[in-house]
Amino acid sequence: MTLVSSATANAGQSATNDSSTKLTADYNLFLKLLTTQLQNQDPTNPMDSSQYTQQLVQYSQVEQSITQNKTLNSILSSLNMTSLTSSTSMIGQPVQLSSDKAGLSAATPAQWQWDATNPIDKLTATITDAKGKTVESFDLDVQGSSGQFSWDGSTKSGTKYTDGLYQLTLSGTTTAGAKISTTATALGKVDDVQMINGSPVVSINGAQYPTSMILKIAK
Repeated sequence: MTLVSSATANAGQSATNDSSTKLTADYNLFLKLLTTQLQNQDPTNPMDSSQYTQQLVQYSQVEQSITQNKTLNSILSSLNMTSLTSSTSMIGQPVQLSSDKAGLSAATPAQWQWDATNPIDKLTATITDAKGKTVESFDLDVQGSSGQFSWDGSTKSGTKYTDGLYQLTLSGTTTAGAKISTTATALGKVDDVQMINGSPVVSINGAQYPTSMILKIAK
């Protein structure tokens, strides 16, 4: 269960690797052409020194580009490791995420916080699975403009769901029936942190989220 876009991350990494490979290939081709040109020049009409100097400058620029590329990759790797190390401090801490999808396991229910733009009195909570199929819908009596909702996988028909990523959609209303915009954000405790496609990712109740989705860390 993951909200990490591996396709995008892989595409970015692939583009970087392709650029580096092409640069190295151009560099090797330039050396081969220059060497061949020097070996086959007419002794009675040697290469113009200004042209030779210009080619040496190009050679130097290509060499510098390859060196800079390797240096940048090294710096990026170091920054990624620093980011991973600093992110491990979140392990065991409750967090709030900018996602309406939460993980459900046999041991821990899926949890969300709801926030309304104005106080509401009733809340309809609709849960869908990873394929977009509606699993269950609940009508709740609430008070205020914020609160929490948890789901242990049970449905009204007695079905028990577990081990999956579930989305919560909310509809809040007042006693007069006015609809109030209400949003859900996932809650959970960080189980571990790992590096995926060059970015730190937290695991929460079986679901994986990039650290950029974390809105709040509680102590």
